[in-house]
Amino acid sequence: MVFKRRVKPSVWEKVRAFVLPRTGWRRAIEYMGHRLKRLPDTPHRISLGLACGVFASFSPFFGLHFILAIFAARILRANILASCFGTFFGNPLTFPFIAAVSMTVGRKILGGDDKTEGFGALKEAFANAFLGIWQSTKAVLGFGPSAWDQLVDFWFQVFLPYLVGGLVPGVVAGAATYTLARPLVAAYQARRKSRLKARALKMRSPRGAKRRLEGDLP
Repeated sequence: MVFKRRVKPSVWEKVRAFVLPRTGWRRAIEYMGHRLKRLPDTPHRISLGLACGVFASFSPFFGLHFILAIFAARILRANILASCFGTFFGNPLTFPFIAAVSMTVGRKILGGDDKTEGFGALKEAFANAFLGIWQSTKAVLGFGPSAWDQLVDFWFQVFLPYLVGGLVPGVVAGAATYTLARPLVAAYQARRKSRLKARALKMRSPRGAKRRLEGDLP
């Protein structure tokens, strides 16, 4: 590739670029929107793929949202690339809101404690859970004590409410995304098709053929 980077970015650089793009979130969103509108698929499949990605963003399986979105897109026969774009609905700006809504709804459904923690407390709980999994895995191999008791508390107090509570707002957000995206994608594709058709007719005209021979048109 002509524009391939000579030095491959490290894992930390990739993570930092995902959390804080070098060009800023506004430029990143504009770029994704531009790529999304040019996907060669029907408005229904593209919009449904976006909805799958948005729905996956409400899952507590952090780091697996792409996989969940692709899985949902395969089941619903949606556009897979659009589903990956849809997961960017979950980002550092929206995760506090997503977590708060999911935890609140989940605790009401399960009938548990309705207290609300800040997003910082939830991040700490997930970080401690990952450490507990690692520690328990080492304990199976004979290195130190296990931490399964902490994981049980995390499962019932945090993970399960988040998982159950994310289903309802995830479906609502996904449905809203599909409803809003389908007419926009359809309108853009229609305009683009009209422009390409007009350009093709212009190139086929005698004047266009002459300009093409003279090198003015590609």
